[in-house]
Amino acid sequence: MATPKPKDQDARQIDLDEVAKLIEALERDLKNVQGESKDIQRLRDEVETLKNVLKSPVRRHHWVRDALHDIRERFDDVLDAAVAEGIQVSRYIAEIGRILGM
Repeated sequence: MATPKPKDQDARQIDLDEVAKLIEALERDLKNVQGESKDIQRLRDEVETLKNVLKSPVRRHHWVRDALHDIRERFDDVLDAAVAEGIQVSRYIAEIGRILGM
């Protein structure tokens, strides 16, 4: 009888160092965004959540993948505000897509 494999062993592994660099840059840019719209705050919250996942002693690639997808979706909500503040949204969306293999 075969032993079942953990879910994320079957999934494509994510370069966690690249994710950490992306989150660091995004967090730095978000500090420059003025205003406290709920969508910007949600994006900040998603970034903070992913930072916590990356700091966790138990790193599950599917958690990171899900968090990256959530951040990518938040960009749709904040696109206008972020562009007005000078965040290069398309750069982050492209980088997330690359990390996720999209």
